[in-house]
Amino acid sequence: MAVAMNMNWKEDQEVIEIIKRIKEPFKMTNRAFKAEDTCVTVDGRSIGNGHFGIIAGPCSVESRSQIVDVAKAIELSGANFLRGGAFKPRTSPYDFQGLRSEGLALLRAAKKATGLPIVTEVMAVKTLEDHADDIDIIQIGARNMQNFDLLKAAGQLRKPVLLKRGMSATIEEFLMAAEYILSEGNDQVILCERGIRTFEKYTRNTLDLSAIPVIKRYSHLPIIIDPSHATGDSRYVESMALAAVAAGADGLMIEVHNNPETALSDGKQSLTPVQFNAVMEKVTQLAKIMGKTVG
Repeated sequence: MAVAMNMNWKEDQEVIEIIKRIKEPFKMTNRAFKAEDTCVTVDGRSIGNGHFGIIAGPCSVESRSQIVDVAKAIELSGANFLRGGAFKPRTSPYDFQGLRSEGLALLRAAKKATGLPIVTEVMAVKTLEDHADDIDIIQIGARNMQNFDLLKAAGQLRKPVLLKRGMSATIEEFLMAAEYILSEGNDQVILCERGIRTFEKYTRNTLDLSAIPVIKRYSHLPIIIDPSHATGDSRYVESMALAAVAAGADGLMIEVHNNPETALSDGKQSLTPVQFNAVMEKVTQLAKIMGKTVG
């Protein structure tokens, strides 16, 4: 049971104005608790409640010229947030792990050059405590979706959080992870569907587009789609991005690299700036048809 109370005092009596019975285990993320759509806004750029957000940039920050050049290119194409990995969770300990603090410094340089707010992933509570001021939207990745200490810490910061769905997580588990953040007092949460693990081998993951209308039914939180990680192949990013818009998503997260063939991580799924611009032209047109404001 979730209870919303307006505390009035008359003759030392506590008056309960509204009692809402919510049968699902997720309460504060539930649309029954809050009917209107949540809108997350950073530096005048919004995601949710009719505002369609575009988050773009490379999987990993590799150098100053790389991240600044990509940031300038995606801004010209209409992106309103810059993504870039400084701390990289990799399956293999021998793969590139990111530039860490140096990567954050380079992201700040890109923000200074373009004004684009920074979206980047953190993997540990200590990293969050040390670098929260350097990040505009804290990304909690699929592998950390149920890192409950990290979720609680992000909730206590009162800073926008982008929460990615775990590779094998149900929608209920996804919303329950978001509940941890909201239960700490932070309702500025953006959900991100990035594909789930199935038996299919022709794509990196299986993009669950049905998660969009289901989450829209049960939750007030905005949901965006990451077609890059979902498909793992740049050839499929455009079609899945357009499908996400048509399904009612509140935004997209797309990987863009100025030279995907030399990328230190996930080059295969990254678009070039020219390809991203072409996708953005179609996305913008379709989003308007769907009644969304891009940017």
